[in-house]
Amino acid sequence: MNEESVTREPLKLLSVVIPARDEEGCIVSTVEHLHLELRLNAIPHEIVVVDDGSTDSTWEKLKELSSRLPELKPVQNNGRHGFGRAIIYGLDKMTGDAVVIMMADESDDSRDVVRYWQLLNEGWDAVFGSRFIKGGGVIDYPWFKLRVNRFANLFIRLMFRTGLNDTTNAFKAYRASVIEGCRPLLSPHFNLTVEIPLKTIVRGYTWTVIPITWRNRRSGVPKLKLKEMGSRYLFICLYVWLEKYFSRGDYRRVEQPANNPLHSHEPGR
Repeated sequence: MNEESVTREPLKLLSVVIPARDEEGCIVSTVEHLHLELRLNAIPHEIVVVDDGSTDSTWEKLKELSSRLPELKPVQNNGRHGFGRAIIYGLDKMTGDAVVIMMADESDDSRDVVRYWQLLNEGWDAVFGSRFIKGGGVIDYPWFKLRVNRFANLFIRLMFRTGLNDTTNAFKAYRASVIEGCRPLLSPHFNLTVEIPLKTIVRGYTWTVIPITWRNRRSGVPKLKLKEMGSRYLFICLYVWLEKYFSRGDYRRVEQPANNPLHSHEPGR
């Protein structure tokens, strides 16, 4: 785990990017609960929800909610659709100097967003959540999906020789400078959840891991199709692996670390 830090100005605005497609049953409660948690903790924020071609009332609900919640900034991705494309669209529209990527279905805990913000303000470039270290957990995780998840993350750990054991989880936090440093972002689908953290690590940004909790959605239909994603995950892993070992550091951050190393938050401690 990267332990170096640099002297930075305090962060000013947290952007939370949420891709949403046909989430009429939960998007309002997701946004309201998130906003309440951030407001109670005095975190300046904007919530960028990207409607990714919904055919239900998701967009109408977002527009109505935004009329009484100015921190909500709903946008529509009118181009080609896809989970990764929706997130990239939201990253392009955000104005914060830090960002958390979060799911629309209330599977992620808003209290963990607060912890992400606090750690980014300690100087970390990125904070990754893991459901599979001490203090983390999952509720109602489908058994087959869980087994596929653990195999995929083991493969990534061995491939990149990293201690991160939940790379495929989308729920992570970054400074805006990290997102810019990871461009161009290539993944149009769920493989973006792997591309951004792996590029963060390979390109030399500081990162730490905290335990998080995850709850299976209580409404709507999961958008991840395992049969369609295997080759896409493999492609992006190979792409970043080739960068790691053959780019000769061309894409690594140019910022030089100061002599004030952070203490690593080791997984499981």
